[in-house]
Amino acid sequence: MRLATLFLIAAASVPAALSAQSAPLYDPSIRHMPQDGVVKLYGAGGPHTAFQKVADVWSEKTGNAIEIIAGPESRWSASAQADADILWGTSEQSMTAFLETYLTFRSETVTPIYVRPAIIAVKAGNPKNISSFEDLLAEDMRIVVTEGAGVYNTSGTGVWEDVAGRLGKLEDIAGFRKNIVAYAKGSGASFRAFNEMDADAWITWPNWPATNADVLEMVTLAPERQVWRDVNVALSPDADPAASAFLAFLLTDEAQALMKTEGWLR
Repeated sequence: MRLATLFLIAAASVPAALSAQSAPLYDPSIRHMPQDGVVKLYGAGGPHTAFQKVADVWSEKTGNAIEIIAGPESRWSASAQADADILWGTSEQSMTAFLETYLTFRSETVTPIYVRPAIIAVKAGNPKNISSFEDLLAEDMRIVVTEGAGVYNTSGTGVWEDVAGRLGKLEDIAGFRKNIVAYAKGSGASFRAFNEMDADAWITWPNWPATNADVLEMVTLAPERQVWRDVNVALSPDADPAASAFLAFLLTDEAQALMKTEGWLR
């Protein structure tokens, strides 16, 4: 009986322990009060450059103030807990992780708004003449992948494995893995690793070559290799009234044209 009781106590404590580990940035002392007259969006880097294009047009049209705050979550988490009107997730799994920290936001308010395919980023000029996934299996290839490694919230988690394993061939995954020279935590870190390690290829998203055309070129994966992930948004129930108006504008034809310049599609 005592062993059974101890087991039940230990089991009951597991969810609480997991919750504490899964939301290390959560600060219960911060009160969420986003109504300050400025629409504030927070999220990981990537979509922010396209969002900024849309925000600039919307702000000019309406006169409303708006701020796009992007980068590693640790840099903006405390501020977002205090005043985020909108969160964006660079994938569904990323947003699910955010909801563990930003408790004002609810899963039922999350809306997928754009998608993009994984691509191969190569050096500008494509010196290795990479044209397909199969080219990445050559012995002399040096590949960077983005990976959360169980400790970092990034849209890239698992994408390289999904691409390599799309055809159900174990040898594709094994051959690709042999050529990985960096598992970088986050796209920004991956971009730095690609440059610093003189890599040949990086599995990433279209916005990176689009906004860094001086050093990167995009190679599209064949349809049977493509993996798509979305960007999604969640609106705070206490958001500035103008926040919902911006989200509506973000889906207009005008906004879609701007988002498409960096690979975001509806």
